[in-house]
Amino acid sequence: MAIDYYEKALDKQVATTKSNFYIAESYRLSNRIKKAEPFYSAAIEDGIEEESAHFYYALSLKANEKYKEAKSHLNDYLPTATNDEIIALAKREVDNLEVVNRIVDKEDFFRVKNLEEINTDAAEYSPVYLNGELYFTSSRYGGKIYKATGTPFTNIYKVKTKGAVVDTTTIDAIELINSENTNDGSVTFTDNGNIMVFAKGNSGRKKGTRDVNLYISRYRRGGWSEPVMLTINDPDAWDSTPAFSTDGRTLYFASNREGGYGGTDLYTATMDNRGRWGRVRNLGPKINTSGNEMFPFVSSDGKLYFASTGHPGFGNLDLFMATRSEGDIAIDNLGPSINSNMDDFGLFLFDPTKGFFSSNREESKGDDDIFTFINNDPDLKIVNYYLSGVTYTYDENGNEILLPNTSVRLVGADDEVLDQTITDQEAKFLFRVYPEESYILYGEKPEFLTTRESFSTVGKSVPKEDLEQLVTNVTFDTKLTLDKIVLDKAVVLDNIYYDLDKANIREDAAQELDKLVTILRDNPEISIELSSHTDSRADAAYNLELSQRRAQAAVDYIITNGVDKGRLTARGYGESQLIIEDAETEEEHQVNRRTEFKVIRYDKSLSKKTDEEEEDSEDYESTGGLEDKINWDESTELQ
Repeated sequence: MAIDYYEKALDKQVATTKSNFYIAESYRLSNRIKKAEPFYSAAIEDGIEEESAHFYYALSLKANEKYKEAKSHLNDYLPTATNDEIIALAKREVDNLEVVNRIVDKEDFFRVKNLEEINTDAAEYSPVYLNGELYFTSSRYGGKIYKATGTPFTNIYKVKTKGAVVDTTTIDAIELINSENTNDGSVTFTDNGNIMVFAKGNSGRKKGTRDVNLYISRYRRGGWSEPVMLTINDPDAWDSTPAFSTDGRTLYFASNREGGYGGTDLYTATMDNRGRWGRVRNLGPKINTSGNEMFPFVSSDGKLYFASTGHPGFGNLDLFMATRSEGDIAIDNLGPSINSNMDDFGLFLFDPTKGFFSSNREESKGDDDIFTFINNDPDLKIVNYYLSGVTYTYDENGNEILLPNTSVRLVGADDEVLDQTITDQEAKFLFRVYPEESYILYGEKPEFLTTRESFSTVGKSVPKEDLEQLVTNVTFDTKLTLDKIVLDKAVVLDNIYYDLDKANIREDAAQELDKLVTILRDNPEISIELSSHTDSRADAAYNLELSQRRAQAAVDYIITNGVDKGRLTARGYGESQLIIEDAETEEEHQVNRRTEFKVIRYDKSLSKKTDEEEEDSEDYESTGGLEDKINWDESTELQ
């Protein structure tokens, strides 16, 4: 509608500079930036003051595959630019345009075909395959027009299919999910098909939501339950394009909420063992850019596929693959067969070599279409690495016993939490790990000391030339042992040695005390007594004074490493608590010459929260305390 008005103004030579600019903006904002090129050009030629016109003009040139012209225009604009935000965007785009030719010439092995049987002149996009049915979003079949796009409102449909062979007679809209005069968008399912999350637009009503939000529904008794809004939504933001991880405990989605890197960013949320969602995290600057990142998909081999306008591509949305290895993330454009100068997005793999995606490229029937693809890469070999573990504790006799319902975190470099879970009734946990990386496992449970163990895949990667199958799974085994917090129970520290008649902390003793520092940092709810014991080969009074100096030296060392001195008590016992009364050999005397610690206070108010309590607080924070009723309704529904 705006374009029509401004074109009439142009015909009458009224405010031609702004009319050209706003026509260009209208084309860009309605996702037709290719058509915006001549209007941005005219506005710039007339001296438009809006610096954003230069950046978006370059993007329109790029969308029309005029890569050299786009780069040249930005380089001409930058020396005179004054808008810091546009300058940053322009510089990034210049860097992206530097590598376009390399991407254009990239060899790929994708064979792409329009899924003509399902596509219409309306929009069909966001394909998801589940149990012999293809789900997709479409604006087909007319109905009331959505004024923002001039097309009918979108609904979610399904159709029976065997791979890419669809039975078009079975196309049907999903009952209870679609709403009249509301856009129902991208959908995702857990692998078992029991839980659905999808995007729904605002209704336009005064009491309705202000933007697109994510909803959840559960399949029961042959149908989908009434959808409930997820509490991870930001009420003032656009939250959409959801995708489940393979285990169904992590939800990936796109959002333009505050605090991102620009445009729409990719986020994750995790589900606790009561089925509630929280812990919303931005995927960070390796994935997210000043452009738009959306339509995530996590494959069975742990790779993240997504669409982006910010990474180097052909123009508009391109499809990318993020691969984690050696503690870093590599981002790869999928190449010229999958990507075009139009929007390419919404990829879904239904096996390692075949899948679907969406595009409005020239081969489309008029709007977004669904395409199929096959990856014929002869060197395609997939290795999945997993870390399987069990959590234990000890009984009174020192025997290992299983410890179920324990929270376990997998932490990578820079203390980044990569995954977390609750051990099952057999005390088992399972994490995906990646080649040539080092990790720390944390085990946490109320009434137990938090413990940590190191694990590494460095040097354990399977050589690609040794692989014979398309998919190879490698599982490493470990165990995590937690000690129950027992007041006044002495724990002997290994190898705390002192020079004869001295109390200074030697280097080898410092290494052991560092382990105690770690225990205290991981368990802020405990206070300890650190005690020193001597053998009986000197005067008792001297031994008592020496042991007190040694205990105090150890405590002072711990305090210098950041532990609150109020949590520490130094106590020297001299020879008053010998383990071996009649020690004769040096080895026996060494048993008596020991350093111990014991928990003397346990402040449960500072104790680690249960998984449920932590999710409660973080769900509340993620919505600013709003929609508490929805949170509890959702919890009940998911149980």
